[in-house]
Amino acid sequence: MATLLRSKLSNVATSVSHKSQAKMSGMFARMGFQAATDEEAVGFAHCDDLDMEHRQGLQMDILKSEGGEEGGEPPLEGDIHYQRDGTGPLPPSASKEACSELSGQGKPKITAWEAGWNVTNAIQGMFVLGLPYAILHGGYLGLFLIIFAAVVCCYTGKILIACLYEENEDGEIVRVRDSYVDIANACCAPRFPTLGGRIVNVAQIIELVMTCILYVVVSGNLMYNSFPNLPVSQKSWSIIATAVLLPCAFLKNLKAVSKFSLLCTLAHFVINILVIAYCLSRARDWAWDKVKFYIDVKKFPISIGIIVFSYTSQIFLPSLEGNMQNPKEFHCMMNWTHIAACILKGLFALVAYLTWADETKEVITDNLPSTIRAVVNIFLVAKALLSYPLPFFAAVEVLERSLFQDGNRAFFPNCYGGDGRLKSWGLTLRCALVVFTLLMAIYVPHFALLMGLTGSLTGAGLCFLLPSLFHLKLLWRKLLWHHVFFDVAIFVIGGICSVSGFIHSLEGLIEAFRTNAED
Repeated sequence: MATLLRSKLSNVATSVSHKSQAKMSGMFARMGFQAATDEEAVGFAHCDDLDMEHRQGLQMDILKSEGGEEGGEPPLEGDIHYQRDGTGPLPPSASKEACSELSGQGKPKITAWEAGWNVTNAIQGMFVLGLPYAILHGGYLGLFLIIFAAVVCCYTGKILIACLYEENEDGEIVRVRDSYVDIANACCAPRFPTLGGRIVNVAQIIELVMTCILYVVVSGNLMYNSFPNLPVSQKSWSIIATAVLLPCAFLKNLKAVSKFSLLCTLAHFVINILVIAYCLSRARDWAWDKVKFYIDVKKFPISIGIIVFSYTSQIFLPSLEGNMQNPKEFHCMMNWTHIAACILKGLFALVAYLTWADETKEVITDNLPSTIRAVVNIFLVAKALLSYPLPFFAAVEVLERSLFQDGNRAFFPNCYGGDGRLKSWGLTLRCALVVFTLLMAIYVPHFALLMGLTGSLTGAGLCFLLPSLFHLKLLWRKLLWHHVFFDVAIFVIGGICSVSGFIHSLEGLIEAFRTNAED
């Protein structure tokens, strides 16, 4: 009798524990996913969190309640458990489609205007400041490339989304993939089912880390040129900026940081307007005769990388389209965002170059008069420092997922403890990544060279080469001849531009590295 009583009491305690865990877990999941959606709506906060391969570490595990057992209660609404390490087994009845549907519950969809804001925020960032320098070495051909890159990136964004869909048995077009990584894996299957995803992840990590380095470089550059009379070198300003950024290693989420991203973006648009207004005030002195029809063969390939890098947004487009209320509006959204970007970038680059001509610097705000430069540059430094955590956190998430949390395929032990806390050596690796961005910024403090190298290597690959290749591989039987022609032409032209830009940028970086090492 006593044994039976203890058994019933144990069952009651277990039931209460499960209900409490289910309520808390469901509430946490709803809050967590709502916060993530808000960050996406603010704009490009979780670049990699929008990637399904990256988000596999954020799996939704349906808790088994006692509803299936005799005498049990039905599961509670929202009875889901948010697992960071993704080690929880899925129930047998939960297919991929069911999990996808569950993960979408409670996530408000975004409108086409909100999706357009995300794309605009990605392709109209502070790296636009390097475009006048591209005109310096490319002249009118540089302006043509700004238009050409907008057209190509808009087209490749659309065909990348087309790779997410296939016809089912009923002849209906259905979404069968969720991310850039899924598309890459599908192209390499069945021989190498994970090779494509790994290539995309490596390219993404390189681009994210290089973006972090660029933020440190531009912070040191802007502060040094804002206060040239202070006995502080550009390297010292970069060290100060990195000291401010070191707490990024302790980040658990981007909720706090993402609140500032909208204000930072708006401030950046205001700064662009101020620069253009100053240039217009000197319209009488514009040097139209300085805009060349010929190019600098040695430096123009670097300009190609700069222009391409300013348009990179493909990596998060699949998830962005999946979160839209009406995915049919995606093509229209891509059209007007890239048309607007093309016009604004072209005008900004041309007007700024006409104002300073051959004196145009790598970061155009360095050409402003000292009275205006300091104020504008301080705002830009604040934006750079607040923008740094976004690509840094995304890169950390990909590295942790790929190397430490990929189940049995992980190369190293999990960097999170059983309670979900980051282990000390995991924190050390994060700090090491921050220090690495500092070292790169110190030894290669050249904004244009780093931007050109990144655009030529990962930007051209993710925006030109891979989308056209995947489109041909997955949908070649249904493509019209002009689509095949466009895809092949983009792949060939993109490959040539990528190789030439990478070689020239790398040569410039090696020379700069040697010069700084000798100093």
